[in-house]
Amino acid sequence: MSTLIEHYDDRIAGCLDCLDRVMIAGTLPSVCHAQGMTQFLYSKNIRIFDYTSFVEPLRDAIRDNAERMAAKHGLDIEFVAKKHIRKEELAQKMLAKRGDHPGLVCILSAMESCTAFKPWHDKRTHETFLKTTTGKCLHYYFYFIDEQFGLCHLRVPTWSPFRLQFYFNGHSWLAKQLDRKGIGYDLHDNAFVDIDDWNKAQRLADAFNVKKLHRTLDRYTQ
Repeated sequence: MSTLIEHYDDRIAGCLDCLDRVMIAGTLPSVCHAQGMTQFLYSKNIRIFDYTSFVEPLRDAIRDNAERMAAKHGLDIEFVAKKHIRKEELAQKMLAKRGDHPGLVCILSAMESCTAFKPWHDKRTHETFLKTTTGKCLHYYFYFIDEQFGLCHLRVPTWSPFRLQFYFNGHSWLAKQLDRKGIGYDLHDNAFVDIDDWNKAQRLADAFNVKKLHRTLDRYTQ
């Protein structure tokens, strides 16, 4: 996660229009591609065709952790079986019941497409390695309220290479900054239709602290 965030510094800050819905992807750079994972397995003396048995305990650990978090917060993990159901709407319904105080809101799960690797033996070169493929695996959506960034979610796949996605709404963040500064505004849905002081709002957007976002992502990923 931390490696990818550096590429988003200039994209996130500096523009009221751009500081909107932000999705950041993160992964483990050394094993997020087939060649890297192949090299990792060889370095650990793990047979390429034992890849699935190597990954399955990691999948189970993610599932167990999600269930522990749900139990700790008195939540049920809700499985979303139909594509037309919007997960954010489910989270908003939960927010209406619990309030918007910081903390975990809900945990959703869904079977969705993901990048995956498959073992392969090349009969021509006699080399054995992993190839990139696509598949489906269970994904968890952890929706939570962050004090700085408002409603966020972390999308966690249960299959290697475990590519994470983090989402937050930059307008929610800006609204919190305007509240702290006592600057009035009119926010309809996700659009600022009026702000008492646009110049000050722009300066707040310019001052968006990507390093603070970086630390927040590290914490939630952990």
